[in-house]
Amino acid sequence: MKEYWAPFRFTEVSPMARIPRIPFHFHAEGHAFSGEIHHPFWYPIKAKASTSLPTIGGHAMASYENFQCHEFASFKRAHTHVSGRQVGEKIYETHATTTIEHLDIEGVLTADRIVCRLSSTHDPRHPEGLILANGTRFENLRIRGHKVEVILRHKLLEDCDNFEKLHRKVESEKKSGKIASVDDGAVICTLVERIETDLPNVPKDGGHVIEVENFGKVTIAEIFAVAGSRTVTMLHLELGSPQTANLTVAEDGTNGRPYPPP
Repeated sequence: MKEYWAPFRFTEVSPMARIPRIPFHFHAEGHAFSGEIHHPFWYPIKAKASTSLPTIGGHAMASYENFQCHEFASFKRAHTHVSGRQVGEKIYETHATTTIEHLDIEGVLTADRIVCRLSSTHDPRHPEGLILANGTRFENLRIRGHKVEVILRHKLLEDCDNFEKLHRKVESEKKSGKIASVDDGAVICTLVERIETDLPNVPKDGGHVIEVENFGKVTIAEIFAVAGSRTVTMLHLELGSPQTANLTVAEDGTNGRPYPPP
């Protein structure tokens, strides 16, 4: 039997074609309460209701109830939920939500509920991810018994759907009191539009930092932003008199990207 064969034709494959496509890496994390007391005693407070999302997506949850720290700080209930999934071709959604209820710091700062909520959509139109803070809010926030109504500008992150736009926006607001820091690689600003209260010494120019006599500094709804990522801290308390402490309340961060980034 006669055999037939054809010569093998070798086709050169480019080096890039042999490299597998980097999969999407999800990222979301959050916690409800953490910090460190310095005086009258030293006491580190481990992050409560803290969780993070696996890089493959899915979901994760954490909760904590009836926290109390030496009559210094307390809350009734806290919960964090993070999730991520692919919803279409090259379309990925990521969420992070943290809620803390019945917060009390030294009997000076109280709140019925604080919600930090971030959602990210990563698609060809938004290669950095469109990160929104819709649903983020304070409910019955009070300082020294005074109602502190925090009006948030949720459209800030919607209108500034990438880091370059956000950078330009905050550069234009340097005199507004809404900017803490800005450079080429990072921006620290705020979701606060204005604060309505009869509490003394509250900035009237849209600032988000309140100096409370015989208590400390309260920073409200601060955003830390870099390209492709946003972190929102609903309250940062730097207490200095008579007790001293550094505390964060309801903090979430999110977005995913191929890794390593380009």
